[in-house]
Order: sequence, then C-alpha cells, then structure tokens
Amino acid sequence: MDTLIIFARAPRLGTVKRRLARGIGALAALRFYRTQLARLLRAMRHERRWRTELVTTPDHAFLRAPFTQRPQGRGDLGQRMQRALGRHRRAVLVGADIPGLRPRDIASAFRALGRAEAVFGPAEDGGYWLVGFGPRRPPRPFAGVRWSTRHALADTLLNCRQHRVALLRRLRDVDTVEDLEALGWR
Repeated sequence: MDTLIIFARAPRLGTVKRRLARGIGALAALRFYRTQLARLLRAMRHERRWRTELVTTPDHAFLRAPFTQRPQGRGDLGQRMQRALGRHRRAVLVGADIPGLRPRDIASAFRALGRAEAVFGPAEDGGYWLVGFGPRRPPRPFAGVRWSTRHALADTLLNCRQHRVALLRRLRDVDTVEDLEALGWR
C-alpha cells in the first residue's frame, strides 16, 4: 500500500520553527506549528487511499495520533528522509509547515508516481514541500543538497536526472515571518 510519511518535530517551545521564531517569538512559532501539525493529522486521519506514518524527532517523541510512529534517527535531513522513504515501495514525505497542503495533493503525488519515478512539490523558496519515490528510485537523491536554501530543489533534481520526475503545484512552506505574511496570517 502507498504510504504518506509526515516528518514532524515534537512541538516543544524553542525547538520548532526557529527561523520563524526570530520574527514572531518562540511561543507564537510553537502555536503556529502545533496548529499546522494538528490540522494535517486531522486531514489525514480518515484517509484510506494510503497508509500514514508519523516520523518524529527527537527519537523518543510520542505525539497523539492514530498513525504508526517511527523515529527519524540520526543523520542530516537527507539521510533521515532517505531512510524513512526507503522503508516503502511507494511513499511520499511531507513536513507539517505547509498551510495549503490538502489530501488531494497527496493523491496527486501518488498518481504522478504511476508515470514517474520521483515526484516533488516545489516550494516558493526554492525547496520542496513534498518528495516521493516509486520502486525505481535514485540511489542517493539527497546527496550534496544545500538544505534551507533556494538551491534545495535544484540540487535534488540534479541527483534524479537519470529518472522520470513529476512536479506538483507550487506551495509555500512557512519558515519565516515573511512566509506567514505572504499567506496573510499576520
């Protein structure tokens, strides 16, 4: 069965959305993150088109959710994502900071994997809000990626150049106060 992986950080003051916290304060950033994570978990709770896993950090974190939970484990972001995606034949991975994300976006990603070997949801900032792979995936898709920069998607696509890639609609993930303002949240 297809698997949606939600990559999440335990919602604790001072540990989530640190770049956003610089602009709005740690408590407001925590509230934003908790709200977004809860909204995403609610939206996926009754989905039967795919299985949902919550993959968390720190590794001992437990979040109330009706899904299988696994630790992210050690390593940089790319190593942790590759490990989580590698457990499944077909899987897509998202974070919890994408206000525009809907179940139809996940369904579109799995449909795209019917004709492509990799799928990405481009983000406004040059990164991506979704990544997914089918069984014929690139061996090291996240090698050398410049995370948290405008080059993240381009670097990852370079690693996937020998594979068919599908792109979904562009969404905004929230990393900074400017991202919040662009979404009309302030």
